[in-house]
Amino acid sequence: MDYAEFLISAGRRREPWRPKKQWRKAMNVIRTCHRLARLSLLTTGNVLIKILDDGDDQGAAAAAAPAFTVALDDESFKGLVKDKREDCFRGLGGGAGIAAALASGVECGIRGDDEDLAHRKEAFGSNTYPKPRPKRFFRHVLDALSDVFLIVLLVCAVVSLGFGIKQHGLKDGWYDGVSIFLAVFLVAAVSAVSNHIQAKLSDKLARESDDITVTVVRTVRRQQVSIFDVVVGDVVVLKIGDVVPADGVFLEGHALQVDESSTTGEPHPVEIDANNNPFITSGVKVVDGYGRMIVTAVGMDTAWGEMMSRITREHTDPTPLQERIEALNSSIGKIGNAVAVLTTRHFTGCTMNALLNGLVGIFQQVVTIIIIAIPEGLLLAVTLTLAFCMKRMIKENALVRRLSACETMGSVTAICTDKTGTLTLNQMKVTEFWVGTDKVHSAAAVHDAVVSLLCQGAGLNTSGSVYKPDNVSPPEITGSSTEKALLSWAVEKLGMDTDALKKKCKVVHVEAFNSDKKRSGVMIRDAATGAVTAHWKGAAEMVLANCSMYVGEDGATHELGVEQSRNLEKVINVMAAASLRCIAFAYKHVDGAEQSKIDDEGLTLLALVGLKDPCRPEVKAAIGACTKAGVAVKMVTGDNVLTARAIAKECGIITDNDPTGKVIEGHEFRAMSPEQQLLIVDDIHVMARSLPLDKLVLVQRMKQKGHVVAVTGDGTNDAPALKEADVGLSMGVQGTEVAKESSDIIILNDNFETVVTAIRWGRYVYNNIQKFIQFQLTVNIVALVINFVSAVTTGKMPLTTVQLLWVNLIINTMGALALATDTPTDDLMQRPPISRTVPLISNAMWRNLLAQAAYQVAVLLSLQYHGRDVFDVGEKSNGTMIFNAFVLCQVFNEFNAREIERRNIFSGVLRNRMFLGIIVVTVMLQVVMVEMLTRFASIERLGWMQWGACLAIAVVSWPIGWAVKYIAVPDRP
Repeated sequence: MDYAEFLISAGRRREPWRPKKQWRKAMNVIRTCHRLARLSLLTTGNVLIKILDDGDDQGAAAAAAPAFTVALDDESFKGLVKDKREDCFRGLGGGAGIAAALASGVECGIRGDDEDLAHRKEAFGSNTYPKPRPKRFFRHVLDALSDVFLIVLLVCAVVSLGFGIKQHGLKDGWYDGVSIFLAVFLVAAVSAVSNHIQAKLSDKLARESDDITVTVVRTVRRQQVSIFDVVVGDVVVLKIGDVVPADGVFLEGHALQVDESSTTGEPHPVEIDANNNPFITSGVKVVDGYGRMIVTAVGMDTAWGEMMSRITREHTDPTPLQERIEALNSSIGKIGNAVAVLTTRHFTGCTMNALLNGLVGIFQQVVTIIIIAIPEGLLLAVTLTLAFCMKRMIKENALVRRLSACETMGSVTAICTDKTGTLTLNQMKVTEFWVGTDKVHSAAAVHDAVVSLLCQGAGLNTSGSVYKPDNVSPPEITGSSTEKALLSWAVEKLGMDTDALKKKCKVVHVEAFNSDKKRSGVMIRDAATGAVTAHWKGAAEMVLANCSMYVGEDGATHELGVEQSRNLEKVINVMAAASLRCIAFAYKHVDGAEQSKIDDEGLTLLALVGLKDPCRPEVKAAIGACTKAGVAVKMVTGDNVLTARAIAKECGIITDNDPTGKVIEGHEFRAMSPEQQLLIVDDIHVMARSLPLDKLVLVQRMKQKGHVVAVTGDGTNDAPALKEADVGLSMGVQGTEVAKESSDIIILNDNFETVVTAIRWGRYVYNNIQKFIQFQLTVNIVALVINFVSAVTTGKMPLTTVQLLWVNLIINTMGALALATDTPTDDLMQRPPISRTVPLISNAMWRNLLAQAAYQVAVLLSLQYHGRDVFDVGEKSNGTMIFNAFVLCQVFNEFNAREIERRNIFSGVLRNRMFLGIIVVTVMLQVVMVEMLTRFASIERLGWMQWGACLAIAVVSWPIGWAVKYIAVPDRP
């Protein structure tokens, strides 16, 4: 049976005969013949590549690969992985055959030039999927108009318009009704604009969060590309923690296991190999081993793409702070309803005739009181503050994935942080080199046999790679910071040639780095002699414990006795005390045939190397800021206890002034009972030689002690601790995709200082909301009291529905925007963390708002009762003065609201141009309202004397705000 018959039978369906489908099958046969011809051509090309490799001309080898010529409607690969078509996989020649058919190669990858990428995207599409269209602005307007109180106002506007025209005619009777209509739509427009901007920001953040980088092989070299730029034919390099970017099949690798729970729901890891399970589905996570895959389908041709295209991020759950604000709104709304009922009872004492004649007025007044009582601006203030916070945090290298994390960071009392890359620069460099018990100053003094074995241990027992484009340019080295440091050292100091090494030795078995054993192993076979050697590399004390021999500089092998072991342990301890990470290389010649498991007993120690990763220069000040802010910093690392202690002292986590600071090893912590762990958890400053489970248990114990815990992590094994923490912070540079997916905030620069910045912004969010609550409640209390008292005593309300809607629209919205733009101050980091149980309205806030409210109520009621006589004005002018003074009092009170505790309310105000600009705009709009929109608000223009009186009344709020802060109040109710 030839390939043409195979593909026809593989694509056969039990369906009625259709000419179109038969033609497609025929075309598949023709294309298959072309593919087989191309496959034979590529085989010849591979020989050419091999020959050119021997001549060290990788660029020419890549250019020798045939161009991509798959037809635009070729369906052979799109369903290969999605439908698990194993017969088709075998028929195409397995992974190597598929790679050849797609003009790619295990070692060289695709050409990757612009023309090649364009052809592949044209044939198979891009690695993207269509997302549901976001809400349009008009839909946000409709959502805003669905608010029950705005609906009540619209009904009121209709009633007012009808009765107004009936009583005063069309010319003069439409003002009140249309004014209410206009005010309602303005309020809805402001709310819609805010929600629309927030939705766009959330969508932008989601896109940035989804845009991850993956490692692919193109023209023989490894490259970092966006997941959206992956194309069919790409060779993707997979390592622990990666998320598979597209559908593909296995090419090569060792012990590769993936977590398919995101697609199948099965929690157990699935092993991937060329024989039993070669299919790798997009969206799954690599949990062990490493390997390479050839991409066969992207975007909507994958099951993951189809699923993601149907997912919408339109609906987001309210954050805890928003829920507390809604509860506060509900409580205040109940008070407003009660006052409205009392007002109605007062008016029901009138005669039936008067009651019927004033029915519309009573209805408007009741609705007005309800509108006064509901502080709708609070949720707007939360939204604006969170939006502003998220936008600024991105600029400061913190990408927020979960909105509530902004608030929670303000309550953090403890941070469990990694060392490498977070506290340090993540720029590893080999600074010490020991062979046996001798310190080596030059590799030339070491025997060639030892150097050869070290090159094997560094160049083959690694997940990194070395690519040398030519004989002039420096080599491009990829991998983790430790791998890059070791490979750089081997290339520069030992003269390692990775290409020659790979030709000379074949890797037959690999044991990937294990976080429990802290080491990795590889078994290789010499191509010339057939000798099999096992190489191990890892934490020095772990590898040394399995060694029984060691080699000297002269290449001679010596027995590792008690005295020699003690000397080597001293060397390791000295390195660790100097904050060096000590790595050991060991080997063993394996007798007989290749084994399925790498032997790790009776090893021969080759060398010890010390790697230095200097602390970040700014980290000590950042940790000091955390200490002043009442946030405990705990370092959790895999380094030994001496290295961990040295780094902790250098960073300021351990100080001479803190004798209670405890340094503990992971195995000691694991050996304790939960009760014992709870007793010492507060005193632990450093946990060395820790496992991921230790980190998880530490977080759990701290939460049991009442701490709000933030955790930093970069590895797949950190995912449980990141999820368990109140706030998980993953590293954006060194972090795996699994860690990022498990986190709430991504630290884009891997810097601990950014973690401190996130805490400052978290406290800023809460502080700004408290400022606006104080400001908003002052407005509501004053308006509610004066309208209720006036209604009960005089039967009239000085502040009309339109005027109060204007206050809600201009004063509250502008106030929320003004207070949301204040930047975090250093004072926020001088206070203790915000307790989760602390009341939203503190005693200091009650003191400030009640003082301002008492003053404004007294002055405005005085104007209500005596303003006409004092200023010799009519009733309408007096009402205008009450409205104008009320608005200006709120404008001046915005300055008071900037500081809850401090008396200097003007500190830093000149640096906040946004705040000053909003104040100016608010005053200008009020001038336009009073002087030009008189019919709209049922008011009269004011003279200079009246304006001066209103300004004088408003200015007095400043000294009152300053004086009242001398009154001491307890921190807790």
